[in-house]
Amino acid sequence: MPAIPSAMSSAIPSVDVVIPVYNAPALTRRCIDSVVACLDRSIGRIYIQDDASGAETHQMLNHLPYERIHVQHAKKNQGFGASVNEAINRSDASYVLVLNSDTIVNEDFLPPLCAALEADPKLAVVIPAGNDYDRHDLDQYLRQPGGYIRTHRLQGHAFLIRRNVFQEVGGFDPAFGRGYYEDVDLGRRLDLRGWHLGVHPDVHIYHKGGASFGRGRAFKELVRRNRTLYYSRYPNARRNVLLLSGNCTLMHFPLNLLEAVENVFHEGGYIHWLTSAPAQLLPCLQMRHGLIGVGAAIGLMLRGWRADKRISEVWILADVPRLQRAVFVFWARVCGLKILSWEDFATAYPPPKVLSK
Repeated sequence: MPAIPSAMSSAIPSVDVVIPVYNAPALTRRCIDSVVACLDRSIGRIYIQDDASGAETHQMLNHLPYERIHVQHAKKNQGFGASVNEAINRSDASYVLVLNSDTIVNEDFLPPLCAALEADPKLAVVIPAGNDYDRHDLDQYLRQPGGYIRTHRLQGHAFLIRRNVFQEVGGFDPAFGRGYYEDVDLGRRLDLRGWHLGVHPDVHIYHKGGASFGRGRAFKELVRRNRTLYYSRYPNARRNVLLLSGNCTLMHFPLNLLEAVENVFHEGGYIHWLTSAPAQLLPCLQMRHGLIGVGAAIGLMLRGWRADKRISEVWILADVPRLQRAVFVFWARVCGLKILSWEDFATAYPPPKVLSK
């Protein structure tokens, strides 16, 4: 269990900003200007880590008109993770806000982010919501103390983190090179040490994405390499469970089922829950909810975009109607999926019975 950090004292925590930069001078300048304009009253220093950018970006950074800016030019390209590590090592603030250079701040969102960290001593990092979370209905998720929603996946384009915790876990792993999946890896290490990760739905930031690396062949090869490295470390993060139930709510789940669901989350996997019950508050962003139906369930079972996106297991609760259950079991077997059944879950809590592998 993580120790309660010193930031929980009565003193107002200090906040520094870290912005790693690699080219894209116009977007970078827009990001820096927005930080100064919106966060000026809430922050101390702004550390710009230039990762061996070209002459145009180098010159722009050297002529920034802001006193609180501290620019460091690297002699060679180190990548996102190493750049952030170096910049955070120069900070002595309680919290550090890390921003991609292609983000834009539109408001002073630091007070609610800091309040979330102060409200929950287990919370290591909190992420502002924004266009990267548009695919989620954030109203579906349970709020934690401080107003945040639990997540088990760190998205590194913008996040506020306890500096001492970041350094205790070793920061970003340089094995991921120029970038991609180093943020997910950091989140996994924090999660495994008992720290919480959160997304604050009341705070918004815009993230353009792909400004430094683009979306070409080099980008795809980098993502493929780092995805392979990540899943070699955390193979169970590929778990995508299709959970099928009738009118059962989370409150009626047996203890062993709740523990199994939580274990999937902590391993980095996802639960896709189809139920005939109306939408209810979900525990974290790694659970998705939809209405049960043969088409929806089979569609998920047949999804084969990538190995880490495919359904790997089907869990069926006892309140699924018999005919639907038979259809789901048939298609799960056709797809070669592991099937688990929780029988009589409302009155007794037996271990799940393996129907097939």
